[in-house]
Amino acid sequence: MNTPSKITLSKDKKLLTVTFDDTDYPMTSEYLRVYSPSAEVQGHGPGQETLQLNKQDITIQTLVPMGNYAIAIHYSDGHTTGIYSWSHLFTCGVRYLI
Repeated sequence: MNTPSKITLSKDKKLLTVTFDDTDYPMTSEYLRVYSPSAEVQGHGPGQETLQLNKQDITIQTLVPMGNYAIAIHYSDGHTTGIYSWSHLFTCGVRYLI
């Protein structure tokens, strides 16, 4: 998976745009929070996912680089355990555009 060439957080902290191969993938903070790759959201195996409710007013507080493979996104509701690999961000971006 390619590394994104650009990651931009909007001023209101509700839209994250990730650019892969000159294509922008804008995603809302609500969408990214609901599809966090964390065990808290995804569980530890199939069928253990937890539906995330009432996330429409969530903002992204900080983006933390994780080596050369991912970012951690810290949200206004205190969720900080999602590590978004480049592959996960690309998949989220493609699904969001559909």
